[in-house]
Amino acid sequence: MWLILYIILLGMFAGWIAKLLVARQRDDLSWGELLLAGVAGSFVGGLIGNLVSGNGFRIHPSGLVGTVIGAVIVLWIYTAAIKK
Repeated sequence: MWLILYIILLGMFAGWIAKLLVARQRDDLSWGELLLAGVAGSFVGGLIGNLVSGNGFRIHPSGLVGTVIGAVIVLWIYTAAIKK
């Protein structure tokens, strides 16, 4: 129960931070989109952390910093895809 709440809150927080860093001028992003960007960013950050540390191509959730970095990447790709 607490794990699910933690994942939701961390995903929303990471998505919000990513929005501040990437898509400041876009106010039309919903909390659902930011939540998905944060949760997906956690796995992207975990993958990047594994590749940088030499652990190979293993996908798993990341901590706060990795989640925010991954959410920035996911949101940047998402906003670039929506513009076209």
